[in-house]
Amino acid sequence: MGETGSTAGTTTPAVDPDAPLAERLRPRRIEEVIGQKQLLGEGKPLAVAFASGRPHSMILWGPPGTGKTTLARLMADGFDARFIAISAVLGGVKEIREAVEQAQVARAMGRRAIVFVDEVHRFNKAQQDAFLPHVESGLFSFIGATTENPSFEVNAALLSRATVHVLQPLTEVDLQELLERGRALLGAPPLSAAASARLIGYADGDARRLLNSFENVARMAGSVAEIDEALLERSLGEQLRRYDKGGDQFYDSISALHKSVRGSDPDAALYWFARMLDGGADPRYIGRRLLRMASEDIGLADPRALTLTLEAVQVYERLGSPEGELTLAQALVYLAVAPKSNAVYGAYKAARAFVQQDGSRPVPLHLRNAPTKLMKSLDYGRDYRYAHDEDGAFAAGERYLPDGIDPAPFYEPQPRGLEIKIGDKLGQLREANRRARAKGNPD
Repeated sequence: MGETGSTAGTTTPAVDPDAPLAERLRPRRIEEVIGQKQLLGEGKPLAVAFASGRPHSMILWGPPGTGKTTLARLMADGFDARFIAISAVLGGVKEIREAVEQAQVARAMGRRAIVFVDEVHRFNKAQQDAFLPHVESGLFSFIGATTENPSFEVNAALLSRATVHVLQPLTEVDLQELLERGRALLGAPPLSAAASARLIGYADGDARRLLNSFENVARMAGSVAEIDEALLERSLGEQLRRYDKGGDQFYDSISALHKSVRGSDPDAALYWFARMLDGGADPRYIGRRLLRMASEDIGLADPRALTLTLEAVQVYERLGSPEGELTLAQALVYLAVAPKSNAVYGAYKAARAFVQQDGSRPVPLHLRNAPTKLMKSLDYGRDYRYAHDEDGAFAAGERYLPDGIDPAPFYEPQPRGLEIKIGDKLGQLREANRRARAKGNPD
């Protein structure tokens, strides 16, 4: 289940019958958690931690509504630890100081403490650094929750002292099970298959979003025999329409966007971009997909595409919505009109496939580094030709692949954009290699 932005206190207080459905259904035992089998399945990291009774500092990274706060609370219960929660949105140095004091009180009483920081990426470097001495001393175990990549948003010092666990969006099967739990708790009418599928699609892997939406629908259901799509639309209104206009699913839309760029149609690309934003898609996800397009579909036909797209994504991170969306649109149009090549993408896949089926071969002696006398005596680096000392800085005929293999070229430039010149140059180099090797092997 999702995060609640709680403050310092106990782990599992009595549930208020008037609390939102998402809170009433929050798991009280680890066995009640839906999803995240990659962490909670037998032999998986958090399952092992629960079984051992030994907490460790960690970063829980995942989308909203995937159970970060729930897991932190359950760990506090499972380890009989004081649960001290801070919201990085509302808290600061004062709240950090109070959390340390509460942990010290817990230690004096012979009890462990877990300090949970929701949206830890919103704390600045100094605030994150404030936890370090206490994590190192063992005063408390630190659990940070974030929707952002911790590699970029969490200080390296804190990151090195915590294990990163990645939470995944709940699957359709997970959400269906959760929806049935909510329906049973509320005593609501059953949902039609179409209504259930549409509500689950709208939730997009977010448990809290699913339950909050269903609770609104259940309030309006009254004594109907079944909750159908019409009731769903009356209950959720514009919100549901915007997410799923015309019944399209999220991944269908991103597929249409990608194919429009690949097909060099900037108008269609802008249309799907606007549709996805109108439907509530996260612009940061779209930005990540644009970066993939820049490598997969444009590649070396126009290397500037990747740089320009990366800069657009970074500008969006600084400006946010709606101003930053224009930079993504600019990158999108550039990608659509840029020359296309999937040559590098295809070459990479071909090289991987070749290596997987061929196995591991030793590095040829002439390519090995020889920093010691022993290595030199074993002929490491012997007969290696230093390219910069040769004509055109190219050692014609030199071999760089392991002995005994000569695969067909992985990389074949396309006759578009910069790859026209790359292809010409590569053709010249390959011909020089062919002549040199033929001269050295007249047979």
